[in-house]
Amino acid sequence: MEVFLQTVAALNDDTRIKILRFLDTHGALCVCDLQMSFGMIQSRLSRHLKILKEGGFLRVERRGTWAYYSIRSPLDRFRSEALEEIRCLDMELPALNKTSQTGECKL
Repeated sequence: MEVFLQTVAALNDDTRIKILRFLDTHGALCVCDLQMSFGMIQSRLSRHLKILKEGGFLRVERRGTWAYYSIRSPLDRFRSEALEEIRCLDMELPALNKTSQTGECKL
């Protein structure tokens, strides 16, 4: 039951829904790219990402000092169907604002 509640709690915030949709649309992104795109301070963004990871939606890959987040694969049926519903929502996402063209973070 704890896993189910963490998953539902992860979906209980409009910013986290937008982050999921954004990562679903753009693929793996560095925290700095998410921070620049959403115009959000790093501590607040990290909190949202932690909740989504604990909810079973995200995976994190460390590349040096940088963390890259993406949608976990494979997702179980419940999370997969939740993500499918998120894809159907009418929402405005920020533009992807990458910190560098080479894929290496500069913050």
